[in-house]
Order: sequence, then structure tokens, then C-alpha cells
Amino acid sequence: MSDAPRRVRVSADVRGDRPARARGAPRGSQPGTGALRVPGGAGAGFDEVDAVYATALRRTQLRLALGTVAGFVVVMVAVTVAIVLIPELGVVSVGGVPLSWLLHAFAFYPVIVLFAVLYTRAAARNERRYLALRERE
Repeated sequence: MSDAPRRVRVSADVRGDRPARARGAPRGSQPGTGALRVPGGAGAGFDEVDAVYATALRRTQLRLALGTVAGFVVVMVAVTVAIVLIPELGVVSVGGVPLSWLLHAFAFYPVIVLFAVLYTRAAARNERRYLALRERE
């Protein structure tokens, strides 16, 4: 009885025209740089200026995301405090359910949708500005 054949794992790029990607790195990322990979790669004019623009875009998007989350938390805390501080909301019933419960159950969804729409529009605007800056060159 012979042993099972030994398996060999090939991890290098066979063609050799692409740099190796680090394990766990997202597709399209370049090893050793923090820059976004623009479609077409280095041969399509991706240089240090593009890397600076991409880094600025990432920072702008991160700032937008953190600001959106902070605003959302502030609004949610304000709604919760208003529900707690206005005892009349617990007295009023709609269909046998106290109004304060209904507000806790359903008032947050429109706020979530509002913040999602505002964030999406602002993020798209940031990306359009980035592309406009890149195309000016």
C-alpha cells in the first residue's frame, strides 16, 4: 500500500506580470502602498499624485462616516430622552398600545433612512469631486 501523493501548493503568480498580493489583502490592493488601485494599474498613469488623492478621499469618507454616526447617536439619544422626559406619551394610547412604546418601536426607522440617504449622497459627492480632481490633470 502506497502513501497518498504529496500535494504541492502553488502560491506565486504564474504569469509574473502582477506583484504578489499579501494574504488577507483585498483584491486590487498593491503590496507596500496604502494607495487605492485605479483600474488599469500602474500602466494607466497611476502615480504618487493619484495615491495622494486616493488617501485624501479615504480620509474624507472616514470623516463623513464618523460625523454621520455621531449625528445619528445624538438624534437617537435626543429622541429617547424626549420620550423619557414627557410622561404624557405613556398615557396616550393608540390601539391599546402606549404612544411611548410606538415611538420606541417605529420612530427610529425614518431617522435611520434619513441618515442613510444623507450619507449616500455626501459620499457620492465626495467621489465625484475626487474624480473631477483626477481628470483635471
